[in-house]
Amino acid sequence: MTHRVTGTYRTLAVGEETIKAFIPHPLPPRNPPLVIDGRLAELHSTACAAVGRLAVAGVMAPSADWFLYGFVRKDAVLSSQIEGTQATLMDVLTYEATRKPDRPADVQDVCNHVDALTFARAEIARSKGLPLCTRLLCMAHKRLMHGTRGADRQPGIIRTSQNWIGGSRPGNARFVPPPHDAVPKALDALERWLHDDDPLPPLVRAGLAHVQFETIHPFLDGNGRIGRLLITLLLEHWGLLTTPLLYLSLAFKRHRAEYYRRLLDVRTRGDWEGWTEFYLQCVRESAEDGVGAATRLFALLGRDRRALSRHTAATVTAVRLLDLLPEHPIVTLPRAMKLLATTKPTAGKAIDALSKAGILRETTGRQRDRIYAYDAYLKILREDTALPAETSAGESGGNR
Repeated sequence: MTHRVTGTYRTLAVGEETIKAFIPHPLPPRNPPLVIDGRLAELHSTACAAVGRLAVAGVMAPSADWFLYGFVRKDAVLSSQIEGTQATLMDVLTYEATRKPDRPADVQDVCNHVDALTFARAEIARSKGLPLCTRLLCMAHKRLMHGTRGADRQPGIIRTSQNWIGGSRPGNARFVPPPHDAVPKALDALERWLHDDDPLPPLVRAGLAHVQFETIHPFLDGNGRIGRLLITLLLEHWGLLTTPLLYLSLAFKRHRAEYYRRLLDVRTRGDWEGWTEFYLQCVRESAEDGVGAATRLFALLGRDRRALSRHTAATVTAVRLLDLLPEHPIVTLPRAMKLLATTKPTAGKAIDALSKAGILRETTGRQRDRIYAYDAYLKILREDTALPAETSAGESGGNR
């Protein structure tokens, strides 16, 4: 393992304790520089190929939104679960269909994550919008924390006090990020590096940027989710994907203990090589999972379309509703009416046809306010989104 110094420490007095806060050196890694050769070059090539296959899988769908809707929400659920949120993908999709969540606060966390990503992508795409910069991340953070349990932790504002990771106070923390007065300079350096030329491959750079952001920990809460969102934005910014189909949080959640350890090893040992190896393996793993899921979802939709067309209850409106289910895999009668821009009887017949064809399943057992789920589609989509056996303080930070 390569050893290098990746930052300096400043001794601070916090309350009655003396602590050492870590201030990272600007990117890229130096003394020695990070070199992508040997095993790292092989892993990089494999990860890029997997991301490329994922991009192709997205293009093959008749509608780009077929997989985008579900994959974005899956990543939002997984990223939030890493930080201890107890919402599942079904909770979120049911809320979007009915506005009656079982876990309001946790579901709000996930929905805010989706809103933050949607806002940031739209802003970057606007001709007069903000580029990928600190100000944009602050605006995304404000949306991430809106109306949640972290709403009192200065949403959208770079922190003006000390935070820490792990432990009950700075004195017994696992890691203490930079003092608040060093944060703006560190963020400025990160932003400049993102827009400078650098010989390192873009996929690798996105992973380095994530670590640097996590180390700076510029907010009082929500740093982990914004840091993972940063990877998503950078993959589009540097042209590796045109849509956020990579749910990288899947692999980070699967290997959560190693994820935290690799982040810490960069700070304490300068092990950028170890982080990059782990990160590239996670990219490949998540991309391959996405390709597999997209392939199975596409095949399922084809089979169901053929089955519906042969069914005696099939209607043109039912076929239209089936084509909308990937973006709305849980529906109610009022929602179907709105989606189809049609009357209650016509929407009801469409739902009935899909139910008789075994595509939709009524989930409530009620006579009124029924909810219908595209079960087979959801079974594929929600793989690996079950709640973790235990939660962790992780990299969420905050004055705790």
